[in-house]
Amino acid sequence: MKRDLSLYLVTDPKLCGERGVVATVEAAVRGGVSAVQLRDKRASARELAQLAIALLGVLKETGIPLLINDRFDVALAVGADGVHLGQSDLAAKAVRSLVGANFMIGLTVSRAEEIAAVAALPIGTVDYLGVGPVFLTSTKANALDPLGLDAVAQLCRSTDLPCIGIGGITLENAPSAWSTGLDGLAVVSAICAAADPETAAATLRGSRP
Repeated sequence: MKRDLSLYLVTDPKLCGERGVVATVEAAVRGGVSAVQLRDKRASARELAQLAIALLGVLKETGIPLLINDRFDVALAVGADGVHLGQSDLAAKAVRSLVGANFMIGLTVSRAEEIAAVAALPIGTVDYLGVGPVFLTSTKANALDPLGLDAVAQLCRSTDLPCIGIGGITLENAPSAWSTGLDGLAVVSAICAAADPETAAATLRGSRP
C-alpha cells in the first residue's frame, strides 16, 4: 500500500515539553501530518513500546502510519507500520528478511554512494529514503553538515524511491525545500516546539506548491 509521506513528523520528547508527545501528535494530526515517526534515543525498549502503543491509539483509523526510529523489534512487538533505519543500524536487507513485505522500511541517506547501495538491493527492500540533513539542524546529535538544496535535488533525481527531506526544515524554508523535488518533508522542531502544533502542521501542509 502506498502511503502519504508528504508531511512526516519526527517526535522529540524534549521539544514537546510538558505538552507531551501524545498530545503533540494529536494536534499535528489535526493539522494535516500524514506520517509519524517515534524517535526517542533515551527511552528504554519498554518505554518506547508503551509510547508507541499510545500513539497507535491516536492514529487508529486515520490511515496515518507509525514508524519507529531504529528499533524494528519494538515496531514489530507493538504492531507499528514500519521502522526508519540509519546507516549504522541493522542492514535494511536483513530487516526486510525478518519483517515481511507489508512492513515499511525507511533509510537515511546523505551521499550518492548510499543511494547506489540501495539501488543494488532487491526491489522492495527499502520503501523510502530520508535525505538530509537539508539544512543545519540541532535536533540530532552528531548530525552531518547540511547538504544544501542543490545536493538534495541531485540525490532526489538519482533514485525512483520517494525522498523525504529532513534536517532543519522550518515554516520559513519549507518552500525552498520543496523546490528540490522532494516527495515529503520530515520535521521535528517546527512542530514539536511550536506553541500550536496544529497550526504549524497546517502551515507546513500548505507550503507545498
